[in-house]
Amino acid sequence: MTATQERIQPFLYPVFATGATLLMRLPYRKPGKYSQHNGDYFLTPEKKTQLEKKLKTLKTLQRPQAASEVARLAELGDFSENVEYQLAKGRLRRINNNILRLEHLLNQAVIIAPPKGNAIQIGHKVTITENGKTKIYHILGSEETNPEKGIISHRSPIGVALLGHKIGDIVEVGLPGKTILYTIVQIV
Repeated sequence: MTATQERIQPFLYPVFATGATLLMRLPYRKPGKYSQHNGDYFLTPEKKTQLEKKLKTLKTLQRPQAASEVARLAELGDFSENVEYQLAKGRLRRINNNILRLEHLLNQAVIIAPPKGNAIQIGHKVTITENGKTKIYHILGSEETNPEKGIISHRSPIGVALLGHKIGDIVEVGLPGKTILYTIVQIV
């Protein structure tokens, strides 16, 4: 077996309607510039459970449906002019890529334990003030960020600046075009 053959990951799908097996290959891509994951594997237990449910749905429901659709459309023949077949194959490919991404993320996951200590860590909710305005940020991993709800990544400019500081510290956050001073009021 050549090095190229070893890097191709085959996927076998039983097609329930016909009893046939569909073989699709996804190329192995080295992590790097075009990688879909940024190497941040911090998850809360709730997020891990949510991703496990999503993975189960993809594997048990969506992938078999997409595979049977590809097989059904393949029976029509003439792949070059069969747009529906090409679209179904693309959908199956996206589902497979999502499965691979989720499996990798869940295998590498670092569960965020309730933080201890008085210095800001991943998992803390931090109350800060800026010019008399109070804001609350929950510092989590990149997979769970939602700035509208005050959930920020530990890799964001604010998250990076806050980590390791304590109540009463004044933190300088460099943002594009300006610098903001935050005073840490509370850590939960």
